[in-house]
Amino acid sequence: MPRKKKADQPQTTAQQLGAIIKASRQIMRKDKGLSGDLDRLPILTWVMFLKFLDDLEQLRETEATLEGKKFQPAIESPYRWRDWAAIEGGITGDELIAFINQEQAIRPDGTEGPGLFAYLKNLQGANGGDRRDVIATVFKGLQNRMLNGYLLRDVVDKINGIHFNSSEEMHTLSRLYETMLREMRDAAGDSGEFYTPRPVVKFMVEVMDPQLGEAILDPSCGTGGFLVEAMSHLEQQCKTVKNRRTLQNSSLYGGEAKPLPYLLVQMNLLLHGLEYPRIDPENSLRFPLREIGDKDRVDLILTNPPFGGEEEKGILGNFPEDMQTSETALLFLQLIMRKLKRPGKGSDEGGRAAVVVPNGTLFADGVAARIKEELLKNFNLHTIVRLPEGVFAPYTDIPANLIFFDRSGPTKEIWYYQVPAPEGRKKYTKTKPMEYSEFGDCLKWWQGEIESENAWLVSAGDVLKYDEAGKLLSVNLDIKNPNSLEVLEHRAPEELILNMLEKEKKLTLLLEEIRNMGLGGGE
Repeated sequence: MPRKKKADQPQTTAQQLGAIIKASRQIMRKDKGLSGDLDRLPILTWVMFLKFLDDLEQLRETEATLEGKKFQPAIESPYRWRDWAAIEGGITGDELIAFINQEQAIRPDGTEGPGLFAYLKNLQGANGGDRRDVIATVFKGLQNRMLNGYLLRDVVDKINGIHFNSSEEMHTLSRLYETMLREMRDAAGDSGEFYTPRPVVKFMVEVMDPQLGEAILDPSCGTGGFLVEAMSHLEQQCKTVKNRRTLQNSSLYGGEAKPLPYLLVQMNLLLHGLEYPRIDPENSLRFPLREIGDKDRVDLILTNPPFGGEEEKGILGNFPEDMQTSETALLFLQLIMRKLKRPGKGSDEGGRAAVVVPNGTLFADGVAARIKEELLKNFNLHTIVRLPEGVFAPYTDIPANLIFFDRSGPTKEIWYYQVPAPEGRKKYTKTKPMEYSEFGDCLKWWQGEIESENAWLVSAGDVLKYDEAGKLLSVNLDIKNPNSLEVLEHRAPEELILNMLEKEKKLTLLLEEIRNMGLGGGE
């Protein structure tokens, strides 16, 4: 007897999202208007952005109605998702492409007016800022590169089956979003754009412990990893409506000059509940440092500036003559230093920062040395966390470091912490990346800061080198772990013996203290 065929089961959200990714890959293969991954990804992002935005607006409209309040939609009819994309058997083919791309087009309701992208690019918020300004800025930097309206309709129909208004679907969308961002990172890796792994982001936010009421900035925010993690950290501190208002209106700020990451960070923050993301769509380095005043400064900066890139001469003119360099990471480091609040200007100890820097920044001379001299003399560079190789795999094998500094005063001592390589391996890889749990020992050490096999203390005077005339020679922050096998192998036998004797002496004194404590207790 033939087996009874199972009834078709409705697809889960995860299955629907998987189908969307599959459809987008088919588009890449079939549509001659697309040349690569970075063409394909904007299609997914802007289509999902409009669907998500419409679901969010419908939810807000319902809430406003229940509260007896007037609701102002960001997108009016007939440009809302529900007007042109959600209708079964709606416009498709050349008609769909014309509606999206043309300056003037026949709209889904049969009337003539601006095309979809033309309308969205010209949205304008009331009183200088709301979600309409965000949408306009997003779409000013985008083009719909798809030529095949039937394939686009296929993607639209699949996305239409997902409703971004339940916690379960939001969670599933977040997972898809991570997949999309990972694909974008893979595509961008060849062009010098490296995105920060989530464990590194989470660790930096955890140890910096942002507080509600502080202004937090990422001047090169990419897809928004630091801002999303900081928002999650601040949400745990929200107990009242006023707290929520503070989080929404005056806590998180970013800058991202490239159109695709700018779209992604907007959607990422909207997805996580930020009503009006305050992201600057232009180059954060465009302002002369001397013009940055107290009103422009912030409490906390969390960032991974682009490194390996070069800036145009017009940007270099914004920096002091003896500190001009084409190396983007060094320019951002100067900007970060300038953007931190000074002590007494709304902050007792001044602003603080956590920054990812490549190894070369630590030992580079010339302009880099002068920048580091200012960092040590005018800021407190209190901690450098040295990451093992492969943390940024597969984008680069360049070792990276996390530097932590504030404006509480000049640097006297620098703590170093070496995060060890993964057990049984020399470095991390794309298939075996770093896990957040591997920061566990460093997090524990951060609470007490004592010397250990992975932690050591260095005097600022030992890294600042001057000649007899007082001219700066070098500022080498590339200090190796004195307890590592590599360093021990290169130390003289006499030095090793003296070191062992010193440690034995400390151990003897410690045992004596413990013994005395026991006797004093009357045991």
